[in-house]
Amino acid sequence: MTEPSILPACCPTLITHWPLPHTLPGVVLVSGAFDPKQLSESDFQRSRIDAPANIQRAVAKRQAEFLAGRLCAREALQQLDGRHYVPDIGEDRAPVWPVDICGSITHSHGWAAAIVGQRTQWRGLGMDMENLLNSDRAQRLAGEILIPDELQRMAAGPTDNVALLVTLTFSVKESLFKALYPLVQKRFYFEDAEVLHWSADGSARLRLLIDLSPEWPSGCELDAQFSVRDGQLLSLVSITAP
Repeated sequence: MTEPSILPACCPTLITHWPLPHTLPGVVLVSGAFDPKQLSESDFQRSRIDAPANIQRAVAKRQAEFLAGRLCAREALQQLDGRHYVPDIGEDRAPVWPVDICGSITHSHGWAAAIVGQRTQWRGLGMDMENLLNSDRAQRLAGEILIPDELQRMAAGPTDNVALLVTLTFSVKESLFKALYPLVQKRFYFEDAEVLHWSADGSARLRLLIDLSPEWPSGCELDAQFSVRDGQLLSLVSITAP
């Protein structure tokens, strides 16, 4: 029998909840706050999570966010089907999930989360969390994140939405990459997808602008969802199994 692990002081509580507007059947999402200042040298051992060599060499912030993300992932898998598993880091730096599981891990300042589902129901789950940009920074970064058509729509819209729009565009494209990369094994970038539209109810739609595979050609459209809470934006792209 596996002995229960102990949550460290840097990530003392995990919660299972659904902070997004549209629930997904058979999917578990676990999150938790973390504080790098509370991290101690023994936290990985006490939590029964192995730290890869590059994490062992990292600063406290990176160690704490990795540990918190893996704690969330392990708890999500435990709740999904009872298995005790912690995703390793692959050569491409993505989490290595069991072959019958798809999932995603994300972290932002002081917050981490993981989402998992069975591949019989879900082919891809991509989740991303970002701190909301302020207006000045959003204006500066817009040209690096948004493609020309997106910039044109931003310029035509209300200025009050610029910070949300730029943050949202960044986040949903990150989520899109996390959902599709395991399926296509091909890297793509901000300019390779377009946010066609989004609404205040937490829905968005994206279109690929690059051929990723015969199944995922340029012009293919996918739905996303998002929520904004406590100055952070969480987004999710989910792909159902056939």
